[in-house]
Amino acid sequence: MKRSLSMEVVRVTEAAAIASARWMGRGLKMEADDAATTAMRQVFDSIPMDAVVVIGEGEMDEAPMLYIGEKLGSDPAGPQVDIAVDPLEGTNIVAQGSGNALTVLAIADRGNLLHAPDMYMDKIAVGPEAAGKIDIDAPVIDNLKAVAKAKNKNIEDVVATLLNRDRHQPIVDQIRAAGARIKFITDGDVAAAINTAFDETGVDILFGTGGAPEGVIAAVALKCLGGELQGKLIPSNEEEVERCRKMGIAVNTVLKMEDLVKGDDAIFAATGVTDGELLKGVQFKGGHCTTESVVMRAKSGTVRFVEGRHSLTKKPKLFMQD
Repeated sequence: MKRSLSMEVVRVTEAAAIASARWMGRGLKMEADDAATTAMRQVFDSIPMDAVVVIGEGEMDEAPMLYIGEKLGSDPAGPQVDIAVDPLEGTNIVAQGSGNALTVLAIADRGNLLHAPDMYMDKIAVGPEAAGKIDIDAPVIDNLKAVAKAKNKNIEDVVATLLNRDRHQPIVDQIRAAGARIKFITDGDVAAAINTAFDETGVDILFGTGGAPEGVIAAVALKCLGGELQGKLIPSNEEEVERCRKMGIAVNTVLKMEDLVKGDDAIFAATGVTDGELLKGVQFKGGHCTTESVVMRAKSGTVRFVEGRHSLTKKPKLFMQD
């Protein structure tokens, strides 16, 4: 995979963030998502690569663009890569005008990303200090102790994050019984998983169930950062169980990093749509706007924070999705 793709793909997440940020707080989550998807699609087709979407907005009959199996890129002779994309991670967040919405994508060499079906996944994620020391099958208290030891903290200083959902109450009870602290999120567990790898976010470990496609995208980010994500697919009906069988995955199988993203190389990019712990959201002023992004590559371990200033008058068709 070419090194130059790192900076090419950040243009994709920037465009999607700018387009969707126009919808912040307007209560229209589908419009925000459509704006992000349209902007992403336009920029993808300018990148010299031969790409296939393996995680996208849905099957071809469900999504007009960025559907699973869709081909992207401007060069059939370019690098052959798979793409996992969430044009707007946090549609509800943008609609409500809350924080931590991102536009995200992950790419890897062809065949190296798990084609995760759209179902729930039980997840646990940590940053580099605690990588290799967690076990999704272990009790919550054991994982909290492992993280505390790895990060040289008292367990009372450990912060766990998880989606604020009724289904997570048993985990919440165990975290509280252990004496650790909790940071709840309303949506967006990709951002939450990434935050475990950055001390400044104040988050040490992620627990709970969320979307399986988002689990793969988060795993790519943590691979670049030296962290770890483990997951288990949780089908909710027989149709989803059958999809697991076709993928060759037993329902109770623990999916580790090499199962989620194979090989030694992958690229992850994200741009803030609304302000979060790690990235600022899009700021508009007159004929320009500013963005803040992160782009990272697993092979080199390089992590870049990119600040962009964009002219809204020179690219109105791309950014003005209203």
